[in-house]
Amino acid sequence: MAKPQKNFVCSDCGAVSAKWSGRCDGCGAWNTIVEEKPLSQSGPASKTLGGMRGKEVVLSDLSTKEPPPPRTACGIGEFDRVLGGGLVPASAILVGGDPGIGKSTLLLQAAARFAMAGLKVIYVSGEEAAAQVRMRAQRLGLDKAPVKLAAETNLRDILTTLEKEAPDLVVIDSIQTMWADNVESAPGSVSQVRAAAHELVTFAKTRGCSVVLVGHVTKEGQLAGPRVVEHMVDTVLYFEGERGHQFRLLRAVKNRFGPAHEIGVFEMTGDGLSEVANPSALFLSERDQPAPGSVVFAGIEGTRPVLVEFQALVAPSPHAQARRTVVGWDGGRLAMILAVLESRCGIPFAGLDVYLNVAGGMKVSEPAADLAVAAALLSAREDAALPKDCVVFGELSLSGALRPVGQMENRLKEAQKLGFSSAIAPAHSKAGNDSGMMLRQMSDLTGFVGEVFGAG
Repeated sequence: MAKPQKNFVCSDCGAVSAKWSGRCDGCGAWNTIVEEKPLSQSGPASKTLGGMRGKEVVLSDLSTKEPPPPRTACGIGEFDRVLGGGLVPASAILVGGDPGIGKSTLLLQAAARFAMAGLKVIYVSGEEAAAQVRMRAQRLGLDKAPVKLAAETNLRDILTTLEKEAPDLVVIDSIQTMWADNVESAPGSVSQVRAAAHELVTFAKTRGCSVVLVGHVTKEGQLAGPRVVEHMVDTVLYFEGERGHQFRLLRAVKNRFGPAHEIGVFEMTGDGLSEVANPSALFLSERDQPAPGSVVFAGIEGTRPVLVEFQALVAPSPHAQARRTVVGWDGGRLAMILAVLESRCGIPFAGLDVYLNVAGGMKVSEPAADLAVAAALLSAREDAALPKDCVVFGELSLSGALRPVGQMENRLKEAQKLGFSSAIAPAHSKAGNDSGMMLRQMSDLTGFVGEVFGAG
C-alpha cells in the first residue's frame, strides 16, 4: 500500500512544504513548521481527501433573520399558486407530464407573461425547431412578447450563451435532449440527464437565474431518468390530465418555497391553456336529479378545498370471479372498504361487479374520501340515492369507526358556496360556528348505514 503523504505547514504564514525544516522558507520564522494531519485517514490512499485543505465555510445560527425570498408573479393565477405565490430567483423547477399534454404550451405562456412582467427570459428548445415555437406563439397570441428563443441541445453552448446574456429565467425543453460533450453516452441516458441537470442547477444557484426544466415521463407516470434529478431541484411539478377531458392539472409534489401537493387547474382551449377559477364546479357533473351511486366528496388538494363526485356501479357478475375496476382512486383502498362493509356491517359484495369512478378524471388520494366511497357503493347496491344537496367526507378505520379529518370548516364553506346545504361527517370533528350547513355526524360505519340506508 502507498504510504500516506505528509504535509508540513508553517503556523505563522501557512506555507506548505513536503518535509520538515527548522526555518520556514516563506516567512523566515524558526521552529514554526508542524506536521498537519490529513483530512481523511480511512479508505484507500488514492481515494481519500489527503492533506489538502479547503476554505472555511461561514457559519450562522438559527436565529439569523433573513427576509423571505422575493417572488415574481406571472399573472396566471393557477401557475403562481402551484409555485407558492410566484417565481423565486435562483430556483430550479422540474416539470413533467405525458407527451402532448401541454407542457410546452403552458411554459411558453408562462414565459411570455414573465417577460411582459419585466424579467429577461430565454426559451431553449431541444425538441422543436425555432420556427415551430414561433408558430405556437402566434397561435397563442404571444408573438409580441419579449422572449428570446433558441433551438440548441449542446449544453456547453447553452451555458456559454446564458453566461453572456445573464437572463432572469431560462426554460429548457427538455432535459432529455440536452447533451454534455464530456459525458460519453447518448442524449437522454441516465448519465447525460444527471450531468445536464447538475450543470443547469449549479448555474441557477451561482448566477441567480431561475431555470425551468421539462422532463419526460415513463409509462408508469414517473419522471424518466434518475430520481436524483428530483432531489437536485427545488420544485417538482407534474402536469396531469386525461386526453378525453378538456382540463389539465398542474400538481406540485415537491416545493421548497411553498406548500407541496398544491394543484392548479387549467382548461385546454383553442387559444391555449386558460385557468379555471372554480375547480369544484368543473369536477361536478350535471346533478339535476339525485342518482343512485353518486356521492359528492368535499376534499382538500394542497391548501384549497375541492368538491368531486364519486360514481359507483354495482351489478351481478356473469363471471366466476367478480371484477373490481377503479378509475381515479386507489384500488387497494377500495378492497379494504369492501372488506369493512362485509365484516363490520354484514353487507356482502360477493358475486357483484364493482366499478368506481371519480367524475371528470380527477385523481383523489386523500383518506378522507373513505366515507364518500362507502356511501357511493351502498347507494349503488341498494339503488337508493343520497340527497342532492349533501356532501360526505370521513376516514374509515378497519374497526368500522369513523375518524375525524382536518380542515373541516374549509370543506363546509366550499360546499356551501356551491349550493350544498347538508353534510355527513365523522363525530368529534371540530366544525366552525359559521359553516351555515346542517351537519350530521356519525361515530361508526354501522350507524351510518342504519341511519342513511336503513338496515342495509
